[in-house]
Amino acid sequence: MRQYEVTFIVDPVLSNDEIRSASQNYVELVQSHGCEIVHLDEMGLRQLAYPIRKRTSGVYYCVEFKGDSGEVINKLELALRRDERIIRFLTVALDKYGIKYNEDKRNGLIGKKRTKSEEKSAKKEKPKMAAASSGSAPVKDEEE
Repeated sequence: MRQYEVTFIVDPVLSNDEIRSASQNYVELVQSHGCEIVHLDEMGLRQLAYPIRKRTSGVYYCVEFKGDSGEVINKLELALRRDERIIRFLTVALDKYGIKYNEDKRNGLIGKKRTKSEEKSAKKEKPKMAAASSGSAPVKDEEE
């Protein structure tokens, strides 16, 4: 099974119910083609990097799913292009590294902020690891 991720931006001027129904339509479209939803991430309202259709913000959604074939992608992208509520979208086929990254991010291993005590202990460990990994012991100069 291949794993895909589609991220789309919904127009923020819509009501909350309309925004949720727009995202739910695409989740149902993916499921109706026999794909399994791995993760649905509602990232919420965010600023856009540049104005799109005279909008400076949008509601972001990310749907990660597994499917046997890529035929659902064409139908999904066609539906996203036709929908006036969708500002932009991006569909990506994930490789094993992308899948691992997304799992780690969901489990809190990536993007987690360290406390000051954790940063200090990490700095102390680095020099020890560097000396141990070099494989050679320091040599004294014997010039007499």
